[in-house]
Amino acid sequence: MSWLTEYVRPKIRTLLGHREVPENLWVQCPACQQMLYQTELAKTQMVCSHCGHHLRAKALDRLAWTFDEGAYTRIDLPKVPADPLRFRDAKRYTDRLRAAREATGLDDALVVAHGSIGGQKAVVAAMEFGFIGGSMGAAVGEGLVAAARLAVLQEAALVVYTASGGARMMEGAISLMQMPRTVIATRMVKEAGLPFISILTDPTTGGVTASFTMLGDVHIAEPGAEIGFAGARVIEQTVREKLPEGFQRSEYLHQHGVVDMVVPRGEMKATLGRLLALLMVKDTSQSAA
Repeated sequence: MSWLTEYVRPKIRTLLGHREVPENLWVQCPACQQMLYQTELAKTQMVCSHCGHHLRAKALDRLAWTFDEGAYTRIDLPKVPADPLRFRDAKRYTDRLRAAREATGLDDALVVAHGSIGGQKAVVAAMEFGFIGGSMGAAVGEGLVAAARLAVLQEAALVVYTASGGARMMEGAISLMQMPRTVIATRMVKEAGLPFISILTDPTTGGVTASFTMLGDVHIAEPGAEIGFAGARVIEQTVREKLPEGFQRSEYLHQHGVVDMVVPRGEMKATLGRLLALLMVKDTSQSAA
């Protein structure tokens, strides 16, 4: 310690009085390392004002940013067995669930709500990466099925924000079973003649990428998002080749036709409004005939 911290700081605190400063007042940008004020980040939708890096966002914030006037109605999702395999590694699965629920205020890694986007009816499902890495277990699978059924019932578009490390290992084969279930959910929407828009955020990997995520009518990615199935290091070790610069990032995938567009977060709502205005146009030719 220097004389500043040992002598000067205590004197200043004695004269002015000690005030507690919240620990989460500032956030460091992972890209440019600049310190960002939380209040300013809230105004920019968690986008760095210095370099434009898109920081990871919470599921509830995405709902507020997406719906008209930030107004929406959340739905209760089906309940599932909490710990079907009685799984335990370094911690019990039930303890991990309890900690994740306390940290996020959510029951699991998916929230579903309905409202309007650009005046068009829409059901939005948003994944929460802060809940055990946004991993897909039975609760997420049931939630996506519920979202698809609601979209069909309301004749609304289905929009899904993905943010996940993949399947939830604590649920074993039950987690893997959610891959075909979520695929079926997307088919329900498409068979009803309704649009399904998939928005890929950082990160979207593993079994989530290998199932419903890549089945949208339109695939949108946020700038710089990591999108893929296996990790880049695993791929390099398998093919024994150096991967291209920017591999598995939004811009690289857009250049190679995997995603349809890369849209900055601040433009996402307007983009969705334009897409839904086009995709939700009903065919009146048959009724006229």
